[in-house]
Amino acid sequence: MRAPVIHIVEDDASLREALASLFASVELETRQYGSTAAFLEAHEPDQPGCLVLDVRLPGLSGLDFQSQMEGLGVRLPVVLMTGHGDIPMSVRGMKAGAVDFLAKPFRDQDMLDAAAAAVERDRRRREAEGDSDRVRALFETLSPRERQVMALVTAGKMNKQVAGDLNLSEVTVKIHRGSAMRKMGAKSLADLVRMAGALGLRT
Repeated sequence: MRAPVIHIVEDDASLREALASLFASVELETRQYGSTAAFLEAHEPDQPGCLVLDVRLPGLSGLDFQSQMEGLGVRLPVVLMTGHGDIPMSVRGMKAGAVDFLAKPFRDQDMLDAAAAAVERDRRRREAEGDSDRVRALFETLSPRERQVMALVTAGKMNKQVAGDLNLSEVTVKIHRGSAMRKMGAKSLADLVRMAGALGLRT
């Protein structure tokens, strides 16, 4: 996994530099932007990290940008900051999924803690998506019959019921079930059920 980057979107150049120095003190890489448009021009979806976003920006405001991020293909967790914060603003930002909302001037440690929490949230999301991709790749190695058996078994059906549904012998169902578990790397039925959930299997 690539090292995380803290993207600082703030129109005040002196504050951008101060934040970059703060994150550098704990060995975090940063990139700086004076507007959301500048950030979008440089955005790399595969780059892990988070967004430290000022609420009041030229052009598209931080809060408006936050509400549009998903449609723009930006999935980074957000830490909001403002010198003009009020409760409705804070509530709107947090409801939209912000990790934290910091009023300027904020303590350095509060910003470091918020950014660390945001980077961790991004890491967990990417890890879960990686697991999902791996399970999907394993599922693609199953034969059509093994997929049918896996779907029915993980839906809670007994081998005998699966045999009846697919017009197979119970022994054949057991063979397909065992083969599916082996190919999927499932150590137990519970493992297989979890994988079926990740795949969104429906019978």
